[in-house]
Amino acid sequence: MTRTPTVIVFDVNETLSDMAPIASRFIDVGAPGHLATTWFAALLRDGFALTAAGSSMPFAEIGDGALRVALAGLPLDRDLDDAVAHVMDGFRTLDVHPDVAEGVRSLRAAGLRLVTLSNGSASIAEDLLSRVGLRQDFERCLSVEDAGLWKPAAGAYRYAAQACGCDVGEMVLVAVHPWDVDGAARAGMGTALVNRSGGPYPAYFTPPQITVARLSDLSRELGV
Repeated sequence: MTRTPTVIVFDVNETLSDMAPIASRFIDVGAPGHLATTWFAALLRDGFALTAAGSSMPFAEIGDGALRVALAGLPLDRDLDDAVAHVMDGFRTLDVHPDVAEGVRSLRAAGLRLVTLSNGSASIAEDLLSRVGLRQDFERCLSVEDAGLWKPAAGAYRYAAQACGCDVGEMVLVAVHPWDVDGAARAGMGTALVNRSGGPYPAYFTPPQITVARLSDLSRELGV
C-alpha cells in the first residue's frame, strides 16, 4: 500500500458480525445446524448470479427464498413461514467478533473515516453497531441495495467512493471473504483481509495488500 488511506470500508456479515449463532436458529426449528453454512453460501451465490445477469434483489429476499429451498422436506417443528422468519430474525441478534471493538476504535482514534458496505441491508449494520456501542465510530452504513448491484461487482465499490465523496483509491476494504478482497482490488481499492481462521488464500483471487489475524492488528499494519 503506497499511501495511508482516508476511508476504511468494512464488510459486515462475518467480517464484523459473528454469524455462528445462526446455526442455533436452524436447530431451533428442527433443521440441522450445519445447514446454516450451506444456506448462506447459496444466498451469496444467487446474489452474485443475479448481479452477473444484470439484475439485483435485496439480501433479505434472496435469503428468504434460499431458506425455503434449504428447509424444504425437513421435519420442522413449526410451519415453514415461521421457521424462515425465526432464522432470518437471527441477523438482528448477532454480536461482533471479540477483536472488532478494539480494531474499530484504534482506526477511528487515528483519524480515519469508517463506513460499512454490505450486501445486506443498511439497517442490519446500523442495528449491529448500535447494539455493541460502535455506531458513533462509523460515518455511514452503506448497502449495495442503493448501488443496484452486489459486491464483488466493481460498481458496488465505486458507489461507496461516490457516497463518501472520495476517490476509490483513497479507500481500503476490510473483509474476511477472498471474493470481496478480489472485487475491491479490481475496482481500485486498497485491501485488507482479516484471516481469523488462518486458512489459505485462493491463488485465483487478487491477493490482499494486508493480512491480519485480528482486526485489532490492522491499525499497526496500516502504520496509523
